[in-house]
Amino acid sequence: MNMPHTPMNDAICQAHVHTPLGPMMMARNAQGLCGLWFDDQRHHPGTLAAPVHEDDELFDQTRAALGAYFKGQGLPRDLPMAPQGTEFQRAVWQALRSIPDGGHCSYGQIANHLGRPNAQRAVGVAVGRNPISILIPCHRVLGQTLALTGYDGGLPRKRFLLQLEGVRYKDTP
Repeated sequence: MNMPHTPMNDAICQAHVHTPLGPMMMARNAQGLCGLWFDDQRHHPGTLAAPVHEDDELFDQTRAALGAYFKGQGLPRDLPMAPQGTEFQRAVWQALRSIPDGGHCSYGQIANHLGRPNAQRAVGVAVGRNPISILIPCHRVLGQTLALTGYDGGLPRKRFLLQLEGVRYKDTP
């Protein structure tokens, strides 16, 4: 059985970054950033075997990109990212990166974009397993009626990110 690499066995170093939404852990592999998780998010990988290197150049670039983003300057397009997952997951994550700043889409739109219109649930699972929070903007995925849907970092964070970007959505009670 061919298992995909995960940040837990692929990372060469890790570090932390503080954001207005709380602390996050970063991980990188030889190709680029492979993980960015809120410390308390649902699919956090836990303790990584990779050493901590707070002064890594890519981590400095990631901190700067997040700082600019939280000042309203949009998401970076040139930061090297190497999320590890199945071919389908990577296709979904690439589709997420194509959502423009201030935009949004639905699970069905992503499934259609990938040529798999019946794969909405699989898209939802892949979105939920996005290992690079914020920078691969899974928070921009809304329900078909613009309803606020789940977010592994928590709905308060999703609301904050969408409001920061000026995305209109229908809030859940």
